[in-house]
This record gives sequence, structure tokens and C-alpha cells, in this order.
Amino acid sequence: MSFLLRLPLCWCCLIMSSVMISNGVAAERISSAPEGSFSIVLIPDTQAYKGEGTKGQPDSTAKVTNPIFQAHAQWIADNIQRQNIVFVSHVGDIVDINEPRQWTVARECMDLFHGKVPYGISVGNHDMTSRGDSSLFQQYFPKSRFEEFSWYGGAYSGSAMGPHVSGNNANSYQLFSAGGLDFVILHLECNAPDDVLDWANEVLSRYSERRALITSHMGWGPLLKPVKNEDFITGTKGRMTWHKIHGDRGNSPQKIWEKCYRRHKHLVAVFSGDQSRTGAYRASETGDHGNVVHELLQDYGSGWLRMYRFIPSQNKVQAITFDPKSELLCEGTKLVPDPKEHQFEFPCELSANAGQSR
Repeated sequence: MSFLLRLPLCWCCLIMSSVMISNGVAAERISSAPEGSFSIVLIPDTQAYKGEGTKGQPDSTAKVTNPIFQAHAQWIADNIQRQNIVFVSHVGDIVDINEPRQWTVARECMDLFHGKVPYGISVGNHDMTSRGDSSLFQQYFPKSRFEEFSWYGGAYSGSAMGPHVSGNNANSYQLFSAGGLDFVILHLECNAPDDVLDWANEVLSRYSERRALITSHMGWGPLLKPVKNEDFITGTKGRMTWHKIHGDRGNSPQKIWEKCYRRHKHLVAVFSGDQSRTGAYRASETGDHGNVVHELLQDYGSGWLRMYRFIPSQNKVQAITFDPKSELLCEGTKLVPDPKEHQFEFPCELSANAGQSR
């Protein structure tokens, strides 16, 4: 370091720049939150478990761990102030196999920022049975875990089959405020059935004066249900017209759009995961009231984390995808090589005295 300090400024810059260059391209790092902005972090599917009984290491006898999940959670805990993180949302597939060892690790990871920042969880298809029994999720992330916090709004009580299906925090909502704006955010389980959507519509109507966000595990990916493995990658992308959970009761993302999302004029964005073979995708559509709903998929299995930086003074939202260990920005992936699909922005009416997103 003393050697660098004795060099002329131009040489210092040259040396520091060379450290940041890989394959001839300067690697950029995430910046601190600018004044007046606030951030929401989206945790992609956290299925990269290692150790005994995991899909990734079936022959291992080691203790179950999840280094990627832990890195995500630790970065969030360490950067709440620096990035003005006001909410964290998990898109679901919290575990890869629905069994206690993985759920124990998942809770240990979420405990790193529990009580430090508001958060919610969407229940993915790996987090319950094919018939929608989310008992283990409810055991490790029950409603009682959150009821002490003023930002926790509540949860759906459960289906006619009992609270083990759709109940006890499997579908929840949270309330938070930032930048002079009030938000309601719903976390809906994968392929939420009609009874859950009736509840969601009621919650959204009750808080119609707040800007609304929704996280639900399935959203965008292969438009039609894949027949072959390559269809997950090469099939036409869109709002999926097929579903995985709840049998005949389950709603596809397209049906959820028709029965819920499109009806609410204050809905700004819908976040999803589920499709690692799509990786990242963004789209927008106009709802019934003329409002633009942004639909945003993020499912990075290799460790990338997604943050949405809201900048009210500029009426825009920036999507920032980065490695939490190095804070280097994602410049493309094998499936999605265009860096503009990982670092982008979209307009959003965020003036405190204005109406919802138009």
C-alpha cells in the first residue's frame, strides 16, 4: 500500500484498474445507496444444499450446509444501512428436499437478519408436497415467528382441508413504508388455489391506498409445460400456463394474473423464481385500470443476488444483480449472456403525492 501511495496518481489508477480487469473488461462493483433511495432484496431459489442426503452430494456424510444461502443472508445483514434495505423477499424453493435438516439450515440463514429488517417468504413447490401440504415450512417459519413485528400484516388461515394446506404463514402479507411511500407486499404460495386468491384480492382491496408488490414462486418461464428437458431452455417464454402443485385446485401463473394481479390498480410489480433454466426474465403488462405491472423473474443457482433500488426523485427502479461475496456485478450468465438482463431499470411513479404506477 505504501508503494502505491508514493506513485503519481495516474499510475495508481492504472494499477488499481488492472486489478479490476478480467478478460479485458472492467469489472464493476455495487455502489452504496444514493441519498433518498431505498432497496428491496430478492433472494432467488436457495436449493444449493451440500452434505448428507442432498441432491448435490447424495453420497456425502457431511453436515448439511448451504454456503450460497448463507452468503446471501450475511450480505443482507451486513448491508442494511449501506444499501438502505427496507424489505427482503424470498421467492421460494427455500429447500431442495422437504426435510428437517435443510429446513434447519434455512432458518439459521434467515436468522442472520431476522429482527433486523422486514421480510417475507413465498412457499415454492420444493417446500411442500404436490398436494400443497406445507407443514414443515409452517413448523420452521410459522405465523408466530412474525407476529411480534408491527410490519407483519397477517396470513391466510388455511383451506377447507386444514391449516396444513395454505395456512399458517404459507400465504402472508407485510406492510412497510420508505421514502414517504407506503407499501403492502403479499407472499403467495406456488400455484395458489382460488380460496387463497380470494383472500389475496381482499387484502389488496383493503390496502388499495398503498403501492402493492407480490412475490409468488411461479411466474415467467416456459409458456407451455415442457415435454422434454431441453424445452425448459428452448421453449417459448411467457407467463406460464401450467402448474405443479395443488392438483386440480392449483392455478397457473396465467390464471393468477387473470383472477388477481390484473384487477388491482395499485399493483406495481410481481416477483418470481422457480425457473433456473430461464434464469432471469422481465416483462410488463397493463392491468385493467391502466397501470403497468412489472413481472420479474430471478432464479440464479450459482450465487447471484438481486436487489431493486427505488429512486423516488427519478421515478425509477434499478435492478442490480451481483455476487454478495465480491460485490461484483453480474455481466451475464450462460443462459442469459446479455448484461442488460441482469442490470436494468424501469420507470415507476414514486412521487409521494402522486398516484400509483402508471
